[in-house]
Amino acid sequence: MAFEITDSNFQQEVLEKEGVAVLDFWAEWCGPCRMIAPIIEKLSDEYNGKALIGKVNVDHNPDIAMKYGIRSIPTILIMKNGEVVNKHVGYTTQANLAQLIDSQLA
Repeated sequence: MAFEITDSNFQQEVLEKEGVAVLDFWAEWCGPCRMIAPIIEKLSDEYNGKALIGKVNVDHNPDIAMKYGIRSIPTILIMKNGEVVNKHVGYTTQANLAQLIDSQLA
């Protein structure tokens, strides 16, 4: 299951940890977000122990969304060692996201 990232745990769980983190910015009312949710869950299982796969509810955690200028959802940020290395806005496939993650793990 994807890790829930909040305004209060973001610093400790993402910025202060080395490695790759994939953040799915979403909201309950967002149709494309609901479409991508099963893909995020599968990636969470697939990359368990290799990368942090997290979900950020923009309605409940506005500080993170504001910090990274998230204006459209779903937005996927791929971070490495606390820095954004890739950003994808909108729906995408599991294969495409896996390729983006693998490129950072290599």
